[in-house]
Amino acid sequence: MYFLTKELFFPPVEEASYEGILAVGGDLSTERLMLAYKNGIFPWFDADEPILWWSPSERMVVYPHNYKVSKSLRNIINRNIFEVTFNKDFEAVIANCQTIVRAGQNGTWITDDIIKSYTELHHQGKAISLEVWQNNELVGGLYGVDLGHVFCGESMFSKVPNASKVAFVKLIDYLKVNNYKLLDCQVHNDHLEKLGAFEISRAAFIRILKS
Repeated sequence: MYFLTKELFFPPVEEASYEGILAVGGDLSTERLMLAYKNGIFPWFDADEPILWWSPSERMVVYPHNYKVSKSLRNIINRNIFEVTFNKDFEAVIANCQTIVRAGQNGTWITDDIIKSYTELHHQGKAISLEVWQNNELVGGLYGVDLGHVFCGESMFSKVPNASKVAFVKLIDYLKVNNYKLLDCQVHNDHLEKLGAFEISRAAFIRILKS
């Protein structure tokens, strides 16, 4: 386990623990965050914990060009009950991701410091958001870090059924058009699996990331 200092450094990802924790400490500066993402590392910690940096042995991903939208979800999109925008209100999206109540989850890992740092990444053009609107109300969305050929999804929220699913599909459409190689969903959860994400090895993920 590495304890980070002010030096902009991360150990090799292969040295992560069995659980996937690579390092502890450091800071959430935009420089450190970008160094992390470019090397297959991301922060994930509770508000009462030190900063924990992860690089799990299995990575949840989607290959945009191979993605097939389910018929039921495509039908929902084709009904045009939602409007989807890009980067219209990043701050509102990340704030909703912080406060939305999730089944089986107490609290949130999206601390105020996380919001500050990722909002700065957004201002630098390195983090983007998708907003889903219904009747001019923000009802869903997602945000993540944009590496140019890989998009690292961070969090999504939904206030009405299917809003986050629509954001997910619209993101993949955007990644296809712009020839991204991968959508990184980080770690497994049932919701992502139902949306079509699957796990690959860390080594395979790093090869794509570095290509």
